Amino acid sequence: MPKKIRQPAVVGQFYPSEPGAVSDQIERFLKQTTPSITSPGPSFVRRGTSAERESGSGQIRAIMVPHAGYDYSGAVAAYAFKALQGRKVNTVVMIGNSHQAYFDGAAIDDSDAWQTPLGQAAVDKKLADKLVVAGGGAIKFDSAPHQADHNLEVELPFLQTVLSPGFKIVPVEFGNKDDGGYKKLARALAANLGENDLVVISTDMSHYPKYADANKIDQGTLEKIKSGDVAELEKYAATVEQASYANEQTALCGIDAVKTVMELANLAGWDEIKILKYMNSGDAPIGDKNQVVGYGAVAFAQVESVKVKVENEIANATSAEAVATGGLNIKQQQTLLKIAKDTVEIYVKTGRVPEFSVADEKLNEKQGAFVTLDENGQLRGCIGQIVPLDQPLWQVVRDMAVAACSEDYRFSPVSQDELDELEYEVSVLSAPWRIDDWRKIKLGEQGVIIRKGNHSGVFLPQVAVETGWSLEEFLSQLCRQKAGLPSDAYKDKDTEILVFTAQVFKHSHKKMQRRD
Repeated sequence: MPKKIRQPAVVGQFYPSEPGAVSDQIERFLKQTTPSITSPGPSFVRRGTSAERESGSGQIRAIMVPHAGYDYSGAVAAYAFKALQGRKVNTVVMIGNSHQAYFDGAAIDDSDAWQTPLGQAAVDKKLADKLVVAGGGAIKFDSAPHQADHNLEVELPFLQTVLSPGFKIVPVEFGNKDDGGYKKLARALAANLGENDLVVISTDMSHYPKYADANKIDQGTLEKIKSGDVAELEKYAATVEQASYANEQTALCGIDAVKTVMELANLAGWDEIKILKYMNSGDAPIGDKNQVVGYGAVAFAQVESVKVKVENEIANATSAEAVATGGLNIKQQQTLLKIAKDTVEIYVKTGRVPEFSVADEKLNEKQGAFVTLDENGQLRGCIGQIVPLDQPLWQVVRDMAVAACSEDYRFSPVSQDELDELEYEVSVLSAPWRIDDWRKIKLGEQGVIIRKGNHSGVFLPQVAVETGWSLEEFLSQLCRQKAGLPSDAYKDKDTEILVFTAQVFKHSHKKMQRRD
């Protein structure tokens, strides 16, 4: 069966038609960027917590780039693409808003490959299929919106120039309806992107105001993007469009694409957003300052040290039995933390238990979990389920988040005034197993369940670490405080002792902090 090739629609208009001319122009742009922007990317440093002691090179997971003709926006786009130079990438998911079509959700091109003067890039059908399935109807295959649009096409020659050969693509266009489709795409990407995949967001900024107005508008837009707060970006964009700037039409022509990457950054735990470059068409040699279009280059990155070194961010069980805890990766951990946080906030504000669409297979396995809430360093609620009642893990986390904020008998229900002060911790549990001697307990690595008659109690592994108790103190407190038994009941031959391991991870800041 012949391959279906998407042919270039704007070659010779937005960029040169001859391979040599395309390469020469892109290379010239790359050489003109600031020398400090070099492979593998700009340096990112977290700030605001104990993580300040760790610094290093951030792994760029996504970029935002403009899509006008190269003579206008190519010099800005080069700043983001330069930061990727030499990278080996498996698949690039390219996302934009259609300039010519209006439809629900998002459309993925089902072509076999895309053609440019620099060659072909194969479409990753396997990842595309996963995104469509995970999108729950909001993401579909449709080639029509892709055939004549330029916004993704113009990014491909840059990618073919800076990335190692062999990468695939997944082209995605939004249909410009404010239907929340960006959330579903972000969740689908969070569940299915690989470590060596990349996201490219294609958008221009302000459209047609005067030069000075564009600078003002676009700097505000970039600040909202850098904040990582989608709601604030939406509010700002609406304000801009309602303001009295002459000829201004939109703050971002690819706003759904931008919201997708911002949502994805929060879901996947990408720690930094860096503004690389801003100019507008009035800065180009052929530009007119009376009516301009804004161009911004932005990088979204994950600081590698955060994965393994940031204190109390991700604490993995270290015993051999920890394999049974599920071995959740960073992306899966961040998804559960977001479910816990979103659930508490929605439930406290509305009394409603939210629904989530979770496609990740690991998060749909049946597994126990605890959700712990802290406020200003003090316990505010902690409830869990050791063995799930035929529920997937993500649902256990959601339900335990509701219980932790409203049903812990030791505390009054959480109020709205407290939400900004809460810190969230999730403990994913292994199946418990019985031991015949309390001395075999691995303090700090294993949680413990005490049972005798109708009495029972449980301590998570981290309790021993947080309190500094010895094994005897740990067990005495468990018997007395949690099980309502004599403090030495753990020594009784009729007392049943079970242990389990836990993978513990937390979100300890009200908002992820970002800087450029």
